[in-house]
Amino acid sequence: MSETQTRNVELARLEKADISLCDALDRLLNTGAVVVGEICISVADVELVYLGLQLVLASVETARGISLKVEIGEERSHAAGQPDMH
Repeated sequence: MSETQTRNVELARLEKADISLCDALDRLLNTGAVVVGEICISVADVELVYLGLQLVLASVETARGISLKVEIGEERSHAAGQPDMH
């Protein structure tokens, strides 16, 4: 069975099951999700404002597992050349 078919079967099973918010968040953070969107505000066919959104929602462990650059706490301040405030 392909990955897409497996995911579809699992989604169908989840639609029928009662799932708590905690379980849903746990699953989302463990697998990760990507949200992409665009908004363009224009008047008389002249683009005035363009907003692009690319959001990755995942746990730090999941993000590191898929090779996303994740900087938290002291790592971020040192990477940005900022002094340590501790």
